[in-house]
Amino acid sequence: MPYVNIKVTDEGVTREQKARLIKGVTDLLQEVLDKDPATTYVVIDEVDLTNWGVGGLNVEDYRRQS
Repeated sequence: MPYVNIKVTDEGVTREQKARLIKGVTDLLQEVLDKDPATTYVVIDEVDLTNWGVGGLNVEDYRRQS
């Protein structure tokens, strides 16, 4: 019973994109590990930019430096 947690920044990921991620991960687990799609769980968490850090900074500040 695989459980996959995908975390993305909260920047307008569409319903269709999320559906593609869920299907793609499920298909990959079936293909590579022979896991049953009926018992494969995929959860997508959208994280606010101020709660995501890179290089010691939140993403907004990090991008301003780049």
